[in-house]
Amino acid sequence: MTERLVVSPSPHWKTDKTVPALMLDVVIALMPAVIASIVFFGWKALAIILTSVSSAVISEAIYEKAVKRDITIKDYSAVITGILLAMNMPPGVPLWMPAIGSAFAIVIAKQLFGGLGCNFVNPALAGRAFLMAAWPLHMTRDWLAPGFFGGVDAGASPTPLAVLKGESSGVLPGLWDMLLGNRAGCLGETSIIAILIGGIYLIWKEVIDPRIPLGFIGTVFVLTWVFGKPGAFFQGNAVYHVLSGGLFLGAFFMATDYVTSPVTARGRLLMGIGCGAITVLIRLWGGYPEGVSYSILLMNLVTPLIDRVVVPRYYGWKHEARKEKAL
Repeated sequence: MTERLVVSPSPHWKTDKTVPALMLDVVIALMPAVIASIVFFGWKALAIILTSVSSAVISEAIYEKAVKRDITIKDYSAVITGILLAMNMPPGVPLWMPAIGSAFAIVIAKQLFGGLGCNFVNPALAGRAFLMAAWPLHMTRDWLAPGFFGGVDAGASPTPLAVLKGESSGVLPGLWDMLLGNRAGCLGETSIIAILIGGIYLIWKEVIDPRIPLGFIGTVFVLTWVFGKPGAFFQGNAVYHVLSGGLFLGAFFMATDYVTSPVTARGRLLMGIGCGAITVLIRLWGGYPEGVSYSILLMNLVTPLIDRVVVPRYYGWKHEARKEKAL
């Protein structure tokens, strides 16, 4: 196929940043959460991560080879999809689940729509939603209580969100345990400190816009504080809602995906607020204790509408407005 010259409207901004460089920064930012998951849940966590990443990379290579496209596994996007999917899975799932989930995420949610830059939802979250629909018991019950380099059966140790929602009896962990990651949950969502280290790194490297995570987390905090306690306003346990579940992981690493988030500053803030509102709606009044994944997927679908509505002012608009007013 011949090369095509793509002409787009000015201004044209040149940068030395490349897709592989940006994706590598995301991989680096995920390493603290990856290490924390291995420390708390043992070598099973490493096996899940390696299985998920291997399946994602192999699926991308096989599909692109089959349809005669350039092999793009060196851009690290498939690696990120594999890591993020693994981070969103309970530590006790069988290894065939991350393998199937990553293949679905890459082939169905990404490559069938044209590959990187053409997917309309986050592939890792699409893979998680598929696994949740196909094998809900594994995705909601295979929890392990954290231990040093090896989790133990957590049948009597529910996740904090399950306790907050009243689905399970139990005592909420201390705030330090919530921050450190010493609690039941998915592989990459338990250690808030590890996720924050990666998120701050991405903001420092200007890989992500802080408006989305700030809008996301701030909205969840405010709404759970106001509505979090049934029958009473402004008495909800907002701190635990913010620190529980996959909120920080989703806010910093998945809602900020370039392809599926708005391009304008105001649009990104709206994206974060919308994700936060839907998350609270599902957590407080929905059938699941967690709503981060579905909130991001739903806002991914709304992103094109946000981009159409929130249009930045063009250069010289004030002068044109004054002329029209004078006429």
